Amino acid sequence: MPSKKSQKSSRSHRSTLSLQKTEIIINVYDLLPAGRVASTLWFLGTSLLHSGVVINGKEYAFGGHDRRGVTGVYWTRPKTEPPGGTFKCELLHGFTLAPQNEIDAIIREASEEFVGPSYNLLTKNCNHFTSYLCQRLTGRPGPSWLNRAASIGLALPCVVPRDWIQPPDVVTADGELLDDDDHADESSRMLRSSSEQPRLVDQSGRGNVTPDPADLDSEDERQLGGTGKGKGKAPAVRDAAGRTLPASERAPVPRDWDHL
Repeated sequence: MPSKKSQKSSRSHRSTLSLQKTEIIINVYDLLPAGRVASTLWFLGTSLLHSGVVINGKEYAFGGHDRRGVTGVYWTRPKTEPPGGTFKCELLHGFTLAPQNEIDAIIREASEEFVGPSYNLLTKNCNHFTSYLCQRLTGRPGPSWLNRAASIGLALPCVVPRDWIQPPDVVTADGELLDDDDHADESSRMLRSSSEQPRLVDQSGRGNVTPDPADLDSEDERQLGGTGKGKGKAPAVRDAAGRTLPASERAPVPRDWDHL
């Protein structure tokens, strides 16, 4: 029969386990090409930003696509830069005392709330998702400055430059502007050389789904940064308001999602 001392120690151990804290980290990326303008806007807190929430070694973010009823929430290896993006900073937003099963449940609920076709560059973007998930996990939303450019664009649509609302075309390291196909080729090489491709959060319990870049139709290739040359030219992916979605704000969706 266990002694009172061992029973007390066991209870203390279980109590300690139940109160373990999980860090909630926000990673921030600048979507504007490096240069004086981007540096100035970053300093003023009005740059065009992408963000993701890091939980237990996975970075969760939200992107758009046109598959009705399919989530736009996906995860990557932390600090994986989106196409055209530059990692800027890591913010320790807070902690959650929720056990892993509760964290998983909150992420599933978020994936149902943030479906791909609902993505809107101004009113429901990746930074809105970051704020939502932080609120659910810590009781505090993400920093409001993450979405300052979108807020200004929503309030003053006639006077805000287009580049504050929609990221410009990607520029190479040599300063050359890429067209759509060149941008796709460069992004495709980046993804295919990485062992950590984006994985869409699955709402049905099948597990996370990773698109195979070798088996994508043209539309999906563009969503993942592929060439889009295999099966004809597909229309551009657009947000809920009809704006063309840049590659950095698209979620990876497998062609055969419905049959997985």
